[in-house]
Amino acid sequence: MPMAITRADASRAGYQSRPGRRVTVLASLADLRGPTEGTVELPLWLFWSCPGHTFDLGDRDMRHWLYQTVLREAGRPEDLASYLDGDMLTALWPDLYLPRDVRQAWEDQHPVLRAAAAAA
Repeated sequence: MPMAITRADASRAGYQSRPGRRVTVLASLADLRGPTEGTVELPLWLFWSCPGHTFDLGDRDMRHWLYQTVLREAGRPEDLASYLDGDMLTALWPDLYLPRDVRQAWEDQHPVLRAAAAAA
């Protein structure tokens, strides 16, 4: 089923994950339907520093690393939907090390993430 892309899915104006790269946020956390177990290999456009590297979602540190990487580097809504899971993102959110603008863009769109961080 194709994902409906709304205006909120587009790169967030004014927010940058790093100079020259706008933050991409999906309108609904329910659209994040990526894997929650097993191993994940990211494509080069998301993770170029170590091609062929896999992330074991059973390992806490690797799970955090994967989520931090995808949130920083995703340029398309499909990248987010394919590699992240909404429930897992909410659970990991308080402990993710993210650029300020990435965190702000996601929390502005999804107040449940701000609440998860405040509760931690």
